[in-house]
Amino acid sequence: MKNFDLGLTYDDVLLIPQRSRVIHRGDVSTRTKLTKNIELNIPFTSANMDTVTEANMAIALAKAGGIGIIHRFMTIEEQVEQVKKVKRHAGFIRYKPYTISEKALYEDAVRLISTYEISSFIVINSKDQVVGIVTKRDLLFETERKKPVINLMTPFSRLIYASNDVSIQEAQNILKKHKIEKLPLIDKNRKLQGLITAKSLEGNASHPQSTKDKHGRLRVGAAVGVVGDFMERALALVEKGVDVLVIDVAHGHNEVALSGMKKIRNKIKNIEIIGGNVATGQGVLDLIKLGVDGVKVGIGPGGLCTTRMVAGVGIPQFSAVLEASKAAKKYQVPIIADGGTNFPGDFTKALAAGASACMLAGWFAGTDESPGGIIMRNGMKYKVHRGAASFLAVADRKLENGEITDENKLNTVVPEGVEALVPYKGKVSDVIYQLLGALRSGMSYCNATTIKELRQNSKFVRITEAGFRESKSHNIAELN
Repeated sequence: MKNFDLGLTYDDVLLIPQRSRVIHRGDVSTRTKLTKNIELNIPFTSANMDTVTEANMAIALAKAGGIGIIHRFMTIEEQVEQVKKVKRHAGFIRYKPYTISEKALYEDAVRLISTYEISSFIVINSKDQVVGIVTKRDLLFETERKKPVINLMTPFSRLIYASNDVSIQEAQNILKKHKIEKLPLIDKNRKLQGLITAKSLEGNASHPQSTKDKHGRLRVGAAVGVVGDFMERALALVEKGVDVLVIDVAHGHNEVALSGMKKIRNKIKNIEIIGGNVATGQGVLDLIKLGVDGVKVGIGPGGLCTTRMVAGVGIPQFSAVLEASKAAKKYQVPIIADGGTNFPGDFTKALAAGASACMLAGWFAGTDESPGGIIMRNGMKYKVHRGAASFLAVADRKLENGEITDENKLNTVVPEGVEALVPYKGKVSDVIYQLLGALRSGMSYCNATTIKELRQNSKFVRITEAGFRESKSHNIAELN
């Protein structure tokens, strides 16, 4: 007990400015990795909290180049629907294109085209097998109303199609080569799996920085626990296309948490998994041994979290990220710094310390995309923000699942978080824009054009409380 380690927060350090070749902050790249196999264009992910991330937030983050993690404090069915909403929002594949029977007539096709305001149908037989495609062009000069569609369509023998694992680039090349606008996706049994159109590819390109899967759909993550219905929840989310599972545990280095993560990894092989939360190098190594693809770091640094005050446990976040990233470096497993960022410059410090991405809660709470309505107080707009372990959050869950049946027993809840009102902030895209501008500026000071260079080039200096005070605006009366 004689030699205590020194734990530092982001407020305790500054990055040392260096001779820089970066002419403009717009010249830097913020591309990074969330997990071993998922890349992001911006190093931001929204926290899996019930006042931060549901589908609307996840859509906005993915469009901006990050990713949102849907919280788990809802039924499995509700969480699956949130994931489906994100996956359906954009994509170059239409998974349920309109079809018409080979027995249909010209007049049927004309009526359906007018009803659905579309320009083509995939023609199928009684076994749901594709036999051709009929378009407006095929019907344009036809006068015989009772003529069968099968006599008007492009037959299967001349149909240009692809399998449903076709990439965006492959689809573009096929459409260009054959000068066509529709590309049906058909399996080996001639069953229709989807449809790619020139228009859907064009729409997919409208957000070039967005985080997308190989089918052009927005990526999204979802949180699961390690007890109860966690396996059923994980399997349901994977089945509906979630891109990454985040193990949502306050103490990820607990035997129950480790056992749950191991079960998920052994059961589900083809999904990215982020383990956590931990705050030590050994915690990181033990999670990596279980086969996780990313590790979430942070015990108690969040603005709403009181774990350190209630339980007396935690490690200041800068030191935790530094140690965790050193442990993970050999295995090339990304570290996600979760919490502890009070100023925009803290993101630069976190990434320079070794994190690949940062998880944000309070920064995104209070935006249009965060769950919950706007509250008016003294003429100002606010939204509710609460920690997952706050009294109300824990009490709500215990009452809902029957752990507490008598409201008089609510005094058995030991909260490790608080509830708060946060000022209304408008669109989350505006918040992201400001934070990215600050990050790029910080990278330029450190002679870094990439996040990898930021880690390599950065040097820190420890500062005193007086140094921190000097870092902020001082000796003035600010205009509010």
